[in-house]
Amino acid sequence: MMTVTHFNCRSLFFLFLIGWFGFPAHAFAAADYKVGDKLSTSASKDKNKSRPAENSSTAFKEKTWDDLMPKSWDPMASLKGLKLDNLKDSDPRAIEALEKIREAWNNAPVEPALNGERIRIPGFVIPLEKVSNKVSEFLLVPYFGACIHTPPPPPNQIIHVKASKPVANMRTMDTMWVSGIIRTQGSETGMGQAGYQLKAERVEPYQ
Repeated sequence: MMTVTHFNCRSLFFLFLIGWFGFPAHAFAAADYKVGDKLSTSASKDKNKSRPAENSSTAFKEKTWDDLMPKSWDPMASLKGLKLDNLKDSDPRAIEALEKIREAWNNAPVEPALNGERIRIPGFVIPLEKVSNKVSEFLLVPYFGACIHTPPPPPNQIIHVKASKPVANMRTMDTMWVSGIIRTQGSETGMGQAGYQLKAERVEPYQ
């Protein structure tokens, strides 16, 4: 896992901004993803027709990653009024701002209204528990490269997924739709601190 000490201040600001805003969402081959690319939930519109009918008690509500963040939370508040282009790497204001951002991210609040909801959300996977070629636990993150090529996103942008059935042939940064019951319960992993846990009933390739 790459640590923040590998980047200078302006690079870190850029990576933090990637994590927050990402790049425009596209649905394209994995080989074409760039660090910061996010998935679009619009791909589900056509897929809804081919999925089995579900009654109101078993249906999954499709969510975006923005839905996982309380509307009142602003992780970039520390950057307001700060002109990054005018700061040198050694500028105390830049260093202080980075520390404030990291503190804000580490203490990122979850959205309590989501607790217990049946949701469906797309993302990139990071396998955690693997036996042979089957993965039983993994992290789901919103953008390509999270926790691998960049520092981890805030906890409210990391879901610790436990699959009801192990998933075969899952690779790091594969794109998946994950459906299940989400809990506002955090967990520490070697790849990042997750703000949510989800018991997956379905893990399907993102197409």
